[in-house]
Amino acid sequence: MGKGNAGKGNAGNGNAGNGNAAHDKTLDPGQLDQLILRARGGDSDALGAVYGHYRPRLEHMVRLRMDRRLTGRFDASDVLQETFLEVTRRFPKYAKDPQMPLFLWLHYLTGQRLLQLHRQHLGAQMRDASLEISIDGGRAAMAASSLCLAEQLAGSFTSPSQVAIREETRNQIEESLNALAPIDREVIALRHLEQFSNDDVAALLGLSKAAASNRYIRALRRMKEQLGDLSSSTTF
Repeated sequence: MGKGNAGKGNAGNGNAGNGNAAHDKTLDPGQLDQLILRARGGDSDALGAVYGHYRPRLEHMVRLRMDRRLTGRFDASDVLQETFLEVTRRFPKYAKDPQMPLFLWLHYLTGQRLLQLHRQHLGAQMRDASLEISIDGGRAAMAASSLCLAEQLAGSFTSPSQVAIREETRNQIEESLNALAPIDREVIALRHLEQFSNDDVAALLGLSKAAASNRYIRALRRMKEQLGDLSSSTTF
């Protein structure tokens, strides 16, 4: 995976103990870069603020991949709190030689922790091939849930008041997603719902840029073919 910039965007003041940040101060890219520099110098409060800035996106990432059977056992906040402990432990090594942009690294660590929790709580049930994907030389990662993806995509183009229509739409989208390979669902999630660039998707999944782009195009084409007239109402 190629080296990249640590990340750009807005950050808030944070609590280094759990990675929760209060988003009450908007920072420009230069200010965020200063926080990252402080974190690289060993400032745990700065690292907590940076993590807190990215927390909403990481929480969205977790919710797209949480198995519904685990409801009540742990939630997205539990995953992110445990991930932050791993971030604080591994950040000094990352800071010395960042092999990917900071947010991609945080996204990767969050996915690994989520995978560990699924294996811990589901045990042999994790053998379901649709729950995991193999990336970058055999490493495993959580695959996006067809149900969660369908709910997000259905919600993006139907009114909450149209309950029956939304339910039917979600079921059709979920069926089309289930027909895709898990890695192609993951590409859809990363590109379409998490707004990653093609280069970022390639880095996260250990694919060439061309392969990541081709997978996205083919997955969208296949979904449109299966959804038929419904696809004209979607944001695909």
